Amino acid sequence: MTSTLAFVFVLGVLIFVHELGHFLMARRIGVRVLTFSLGFGPKLLRFTRGDTEYCVSAIPLGGYVKMAGENPEEARSGASDEFLSKSKWQRFQVLVMGPVMNLALAFVVMALVLYQGAEVPAFGQEPVVVGAFSRDSVAKAAGVRAGDRIVSIDGKPVDTWEKFQMTIIQRAKREVTLGIDRGGTAAEVRVVPTADKYEIGDIGIAPVMHPQITAVEKGEAASQAGLRPGDVVLAAAGERGISHERLVEVIKSHRDLPVPMEIKRGGGVQQITVVPRARGDLVKIGVTLSSWELRSVQPGAIEAVKMSAERNWEWATMIVQTLGGLITRNTSVKQLMGPVAIAQVSGSAAEAGWVELFGLLAMISLNLGLINLMPVPVLDGGHIAILALEGLSRRDFSLKVKEKMLMVGFVLLLMLMVTVIYNDLTRVQWVERLMPWR
Repeated sequence: MTSTLAFVFVLGVLIFVHELGHFLMARRIGVRVLTFSLGFGPKLLRFTRGDTEYCVSAIPLGGYVKMAGENPEEARSGASDEFLSKSKWQRFQVLVMGPVMNLALAFVVMALVLYQGAEVPAFGQEPVVVGAFSRDSVAKAAGVRAGDRIVSIDGKPVDTWEKFQMTIIQRAKREVTLGIDRGGTAAEVRVVPTADKYEIGDIGIAPVMHPQITAVEKGEAASQAGLRPGDVVLAAAGERGISHERLVEVIKSHRDLPVPMEIKRGGGVQQITVVPRARGDLVKIGVTLSSWELRSVQPGAIEAVKMSAERNWEWATMIVQTLGGLITRNTSVKQLMGPVAIAQVSGSAAEAGWVELFGLLAMISLNLGLINLMPVPVLDGGHIAILALEGLSRRDFSLKVKEKMLMVGFVLLLMLMVTVIYNDLTRVQWVERLMPWR
């Protein structure tokens, strides 16, 4: 239920904002709008105001704004309020405003999300130093060692974990060359990232992570020993670089025994000893732990706007690289997500909180805006491309030529829809079991 409601909310907002862009610009330049519809197919709800019928239709996978005189096949009066009576520049403004509104929505929503502040992993902005490996790490099997610093992927610099992750997720099942700094000596390792059900690439490495105390229970052992929220555990019971899982094990195995800890607090290092106690069937010290050190992001309004611009630029770069990779076959089409996958992701984000849901909305809105600008007939970008070609040739194409262009675009769009729906179905376990070829 959560997934369905979240999906309807996210998709509804994105469609409304996109079509609102077309609608407002059409009205601004004096085009008569006949219909503003959220969804396709049979109309479920409708009302008319002025010359425009506003409606909600049965199929919620898009929307449309129907303007007077926009279809060359229909009878036209040549009136000044018809779409095709306007200049190419004016028609371009109407076509481009849908994607522009989606891009603007992504920017504004992300700025609002960032303005709320958040606790984010500190390692995201740190150098890519390998601290640990997953159980079946392809990086470890290929020769990567703990302590190695990855400085490049296929010759392109990666100076933070965030950039490393954004790059590697696009390279599932594609061999990459890692440039490594190993104690001052340059090395290269070739590795093929594994893929999950969403075709997200992973090489099975993790940064050096120190558990951080995020909350302390009053009256418990940790509080009495002087531990505070924000303390980072560097060592415990003589073990340096202790992980979250190992720290929990140490606490459980030291009931009523002193556990010396080395704590980082406010830029300094302190030694604190805590004695775990039994509480029912549990042995604990009374803290809530994060698996990694966190840093607080609390930007002001102007800083949030700047951060939103940077985040959207990073996302846009990744989207363009992914689309380019689909053409060059460096990116798998299995990474494409359809309505089922988007519903699942929306549901997960909604369960995590409204901040995560709105962050997802911003990212999908950016995707929608950029994809709609692609020069593929049927999409807004395709119509814009046709306008541009007509402008360059200084003549309007015949109806027959335009129909052929739109047919090509329709076929491409249909192939894309089949692909993403197939991808979605393969991610549903019981459906995948019915596919013997997988």
